[in-house]
Amino acid sequence: MEVILLERIEKLGQMGDTVKVKPGFARNFLLPQKKALRNTKENQSRFEAQRAQLEAQNLKRREEAQAIAAKMDGLAVAIIRQAGEGGMLYGSVSGRDVADAVIEAGYTVERRQVALDNPIKSLGVYSLKLSLHPEVAVQVRVTVARSQEEADRASRQQAPAVVAETAEAETTDAPAAEE
Repeated sequence: MEVILLERIEKLGQMGDTVKVKPGFARNFLLPQKKALRNTKENQSRFEAQRAQLEAQNLKRREEAQAIAAKMDGLAVAIIRQAGEGGMLYGSVSGRDVADAVIEAGYTVERRQVALDNPIKSLGVYSLKLSLHPEVAVQVRVTVARSQEEADRASRQQAPAVVAETAEAETTDAPAAEE
């Protein structure tokens, strides 16, 4: 089935491209989400008439996403879960859990914006991609730990430059206090 894309879709094409996709993908995702139109003469003329308006809306949404991405730059969240001695979780951390943690940090995201191919099943620090817009993505550091103290310790181990800077600040403050 051929469709006309109404917005950029990763690994498929840009706005205005006519692409051939499987019928199920078009019927179940692209058409209901209003991300594409069937490729007919009528829809081609309708798209060309609305092209400037669609591009303006896309530009506005992209600028908003870039502003949010600038605020979210360097965001780190902690997710507390129970785990066994080997560090394996008694469940898993899904995209929904990551989205909830980012929401608690004060940002509005949806579960589908979290790029997580497989659920997280062990303790550790992970770098995940959040797609705020088809053209704007931001990296978020997710720490999965048994407790908040363990999460803080894992975050410090992942950022040795920050630990070194704080150690230097403490040593420079100590001699100043003695004088």
